[in-house]
Amino acid sequence: MADLITRNEYKDYMGISTNNKDKEIDLLIPMVSQLVKTYCRRTFIDHIFDPKLEIFEGGFSDLILSETPVIDVLDFSYSTDYGQTYQSLAKYEDWVLVGNTIKAIPMGTTWNKLINGFQVEYQGGYADGTPADLKLAVLDLLEYYTKNNSAVHVNRDVTPNVTQIQYIATSNFPAHIKRVLDQYVADYA
Repeated sequence: MADLITRNEYKDYMGISTNNKDKEIDLLIPMVSQLVKTYCRRTFIDHIFDPKLEIFEGGFSDLILSETPVIDVLDFSYSTDYGQTYQSLAKYEDWVLVGNTIKAIPMGTTWNKLINGFQVEYQGGYADGTPADLKLAVLDLLEYYTKNNSAVHVNRDVTPNVTQIQYIATSNFPAHIKRVLDQYVADYA
């Protein structure tokens, strides 16, 4: 699993020049990266070079691939023996890739419903790395966990020596982070 940001990117973003927090940053980067990948239901960069294998049941004419954008479909095959063996289907004869969807040819036909009936091996994700807006959201989310410790610090002091802390009463991401992540959530409908 590849991380969506690096320690140096975070330190540059936060203006950190010491190594005092490196251990904490190194611990949180994979966790925050996985949190974003889980929330968005895709990995963004894990399957650029390392192909992903997805299994489908069939029963419809479109197979929506989860790792988008799709770079290349290496093999699309079917099985009539519950996934024990697979036979390749021919591109432009049996199927065609349209965006991030494999469509049956002729258009409008439906693949038979088979348990473990269809297997797609493909490469997908952002070849140029984590998109800039997503990287910003991940950097802000890491800052949220390192600085705020899941609490929002109110700007006013209760007394000269006491700062009031209001704990978050919601399970949502902070709004500015959620707005970006919601744009990347995979929709398989």
